[in-house]
Amino acid sequence: MIDALGSPGSLLLVGGTSDIAVATARRYLAERPLRVVVAARDTPRRAAVADELRTAGADVQVVDFDAEDPGSAERMVAAAAGGGDIDVAVIAFGQLGDQDQLASDPAAAAALGQVNYVAPVVAGTVLANRMRSQGHGAIVALSSVAGERARRSNYVYGSTKAGVDAFYSGLADSLVGTGVSVLVVRPGFVRSKMTEGLPEAPLSTTPEAVAEAIVTGVRKGRHTVWVPGAMRWVMSGLRHTPRAVFRRLPF
Repeated sequence: MIDALGSPGSLLLVGGTSDIAVATARRYLAERPLRVVVAARDTPRRAAVADELRTAGADVQVVDFDAEDPGSAERMVAAAAGGGDIDVAVIAFGQLGDQDQLASDPAAAAALGQVNYVAPVVAGTVLANRMRSQGHGAIVALSSVAGERARRSNYVYGSTKAGVDAFYSGLADSLVGTGVSVLVVRPGFVRSKMTEGLPEAPLSTTPEAVAEAIVTGVRKGRHTVWVPGAMRWVMSGLRHTPRAVFRRLPF
């Protein structure tokens, strides 16, 4: 259960090898020891994350999760819940993809849609059902400012994030009164292994800053947070930019 100070006793990291997921676990561990379930594919990175979090004071459980497998989410949540209630779950997996390939290869576009949209929808549905039966819990969904308005440079990725954002926003409304909450997190460019090698964008942020926003957002019962906060106003301006102007912008 989440205690009187807003700290959870258990944390499920879906896509547990992501830099944001690890930073979130470390941020919560700075407050109290807790059970952390690392859900990811069986890779050396998963083992390293589990060891890192144990060293930081977590009681770590490792479970398999593969976003490319439609049945994986149900097995993952069942395994995670086998160790007790899930207080907070962070949906932190996804791929950027290569826009040139995505524009020319329908199979690649379909694969990205599976990982970035279909799998988060399935995971969110399974988690919502589980937490509804518990009578409590918080689901954190990593969206992106890219979902606010698809740009020509990454419109396939942006469209998947737009879908995820819409799904979790609607899920949040459907769960009002159940004891379960949903937080949609919209970061800008995050300096992480996912974006390594890409040119840094204005208002770039860090996994640690996103983790801080997650912890604060869950604690305060917010529905949506932007990281950094100024991105809310930047994207509001871009969302209302005339299309003829928007398509000529250099991104």
